[in-house]
Amino acid sequence: MGKFRIIDGHCDSLGQLVSGERSLVEETLTGHWDLVRARKGDIALQFFAAYIESEYKPFLARHRGLELIEAALAFVDRNKNDVCLVKDKEDLAKLGQEDKIGLLLSVEGGEILGEDLWMLDIIFRLGVRSLGLTWNQRNAIGDGVGERESCGRLSNFGKEVIKKMNALGMLIDVSHLSEPCFWHVLEISDQPFIASHSNAYSVCAHPRNLTDHQLRALRDRKGLTGINFCPDFVKMNGKASIPDLVEHICHIAEIAGIETIGLGSDFDGIEETPRGLESAAKYPALLEELDKAGFSEEEIQKICYENFERVLNDVLK
Repeated sequence: MGKFRIIDGHCDSLGQLVSGERSLVEETLTGHWDLVRARKGDIALQFFAAYIESEYKPFLARHRGLELIEAALAFVDRNKNDVCLVKDKEDLAKLGQEDKIGLLLSVEGGEILGEDLWMLDIIFRLGVRSLGLTWNQRNAIGDGVGERESCGRLSNFGKEVIKKMNALGMLIDVSHLSEPCFWHVLEISDQPFIASHSNAYSVCAHPRNLTDHQLRALRDRKGLTGINFCPDFVKMNGKASIPDLVEHICHIAEIAGIETIGLGSDFDGIEETPRGLESAAKYPALLEELDKAGFSEEEIQKICYENFERVLNDVLK
């Protein structure tokens, strides 16, 4: 089996950088992601999420989000020989030409906007190219998956956010979004969108996973879902291994097509990982299991890199 470059659609390592727990430069025995282990795992592009924790919401969410974005930009500046910021199609095309890992800044939680559309322009100027509309709670954009009983759709502000993101060339992320809001995004957006770190509900009936109907809708909009490594999203008993993760990939490939699948590990946002995927360095073990499951090299490359690359080329300016 050949060597495959990886695009990982979600990690939360930035929070550990800001807290001072880890530098994300040296390999450590703690956490899941750093530059050394990312290289061992052949990660070419990492979505670097600014996750706004619940204790900062609502009043300090903007402050926390900007703190995380500044930390990410400073990390890039300090490590210019090792990483580069990906902000447009040209940056994306350059990946692989130099021995650098690309970082794409995302924000996990639309609370950073408050109720101000102009904040979207500000974070775009700062280099953010993907926004998770909600976490599990409700915000000014719409309902998170934790608000399932409300059956609420996007707010008027939320609809304007979607339209503005389409115009700017920002990637809409519906992981953590309630199902009614998912369908509303589908109505409003004229661009592909993603669920950066969500699995198949038919395989593991967790509220954070996507139904077959949603997965087919992503296919039809030429979006994708990034397979999440959180054991609770992989297997109902929370005890998962790599073959359990591959079961989700096989199911999505069958009902929505191979083009609808990417990778979104959720490294450093989860306490446990499937056995055999303890860090970013272990990505080759997943690829070996995909090979054993009968996926061709062309299909594995689509899952690893090309599907995300396609969506980014469709959305970024």
